[in-house]
Amino acid sequence: MRRTSLRFRLLLGLLAPVALFIVINSVSVYRQALAAATTAYDRTLLASAKTIGEQLDVEGYDDTASIRATVPYSALEAFEADNKSRLYYRVSNQAGELVSGFAQLPVWHGTLPMRPPYAALVDFYDDRFDDQPVRVAVLLQPVASARGRGMAVVQVAETLELREALARRLLVDMLWRQLLLLAVVAAVTVAVVQRATRPVRALGEVIEARAADDLSPIAAPQAPRELLPLVDAMTGVMGRLQRLLEHQKRFVRDAAHQLRTPLAVLKAQVQSAQRGDVPPAQALGEIRETVERATALANQMLSLAKIEQLRQQPESEPLDLGEMVRQVALDLSPLIADKSLDFELDTAPAPVDAHRWMLLELSRNLLHNAIKHSPSGGPLSVQVAAEGANAVLRVRDAGPGISAELRQRLFAPFAAGDVARGSGLGLAICREIVQALGGEIALDNRLGPDARVIGLDAVVRLPLVTQAGSASS
Repeated sequence: MRRTSLRFRLLLGLLAPVALFIVINSVSVYRQALAAATTAYDRTLLASAKTIGEQLDVEGYDDTASIRATVPYSALEAFEADNKSRLYYRVSNQAGELVSGFAQLPVWHGTLPMRPPYAALVDFYDDRFDDQPVRVAVLLQPVASARGRGMAVVQVAETLELREALARRLLVDMLWRQLLLLAVVAAVTVAVVQRATRPVRALGEVIEARAADDLSPIAAPQAPRELLPLVDAMTGVMGRLQRLLEHQKRFVRDAAHQLRTPLAVLKAQVQSAQRGDVPPAQALGEIRETVERATALANQMLSLAKIEQLRQQPESEPLDLGEMVRQVALDLSPLIADKSLDFELDTAPAPVDAHRWMLLELSRNLLHNAIKHSPSGGPLSVQVAAEGANAVLRVRDAGPGISAELRQRLFAPFAAGDVARGSGLGLAICREIVQALGGEIALDNRLGPDARVIGLDAVVRLPLVTQAGSASS
């Protein structure tokens, strides 16, 4: 199914209730008008019945009264409108015996209403006469004369042609007026919706006209307030896409630049081994060392790319930083033992909201860097603790520290202190992970009593997870 447009939904949402209200209002007004017309015609019937009642005479009293009627039919012609309806009458006593009129007209056997609509003993009802629907008025008319007193029952029936014609005229008149009103409402609604959705179309045209690589913020100063959340959300998405594309471009550029050198060295070593310039064992050792360095470089670059991927994925879980550090220390224990380091590990529960891989990679890079720069047999301590609103990781080694020149580019990619021993991506990976987790990282030289550098302290601060389950600020 085609998705309905915003304009169609607005039109449907506005016109459907209006149309429903017009229909209900039309039915209500039509019924009221029909009731008013019925009341008016019933009044005419009552006038006809009273005219007949005024021409009655009586002899005798009560049950022995004999009622006489001298009513010519021509007396009712004044109440017949445009020959569109016919009037019939019947005059009888209280026992139902015919006095005058149409004998076929059914005798009234009803009761008078408790509160008649007029100041008379009258009742109105619907019936059939001569196979036609009729409206009947019944008047209980007291008759008195010098010779007697009695009660007459006067019935006047009218066919419904005139009433039905009036009802149809009322209905047609009502319908075309309501349809005209609905058309006016629809036209106004279309115009208003068209004008209201103009900023949406203009915004779509602005975005459509952009170049494929244009991810700059969307400028929509004329957009209504209702569109600002959409504009802000699109700007945010474009900003994230821009950062992702820049990261990918930088990754491709760095990978092409950094892998070119070890591949060229590897090619030269293979050619040298093929020519027999060095002994086979030495050539294989050099090739293995170059492959290991290239593999480590590729793994670190993939780690740097994975950080950006995880940054775009908000899914994380509360993890104990101390547990992650203990796991990494156990994995690197052969390296610690190989250098006979005086290793000290002190961890306390420190939950942080993060991806497991990020915490493991952060701990592995910091600890591996400290092991690599620590002298054999020197001290190396790792501490994890909760301090205030932060989980703090401290790695303290006894290495040479960092120079003033290296400090200027400490966390830049490929800024290795020892080019022969590293690629310079370890600290860059640590910084990216810490920034992704909303924390801070610092590397400071540790000075002795004589102001001489006796080691390096790496300190990482990450927000703790509160009891409610979110990272504290």
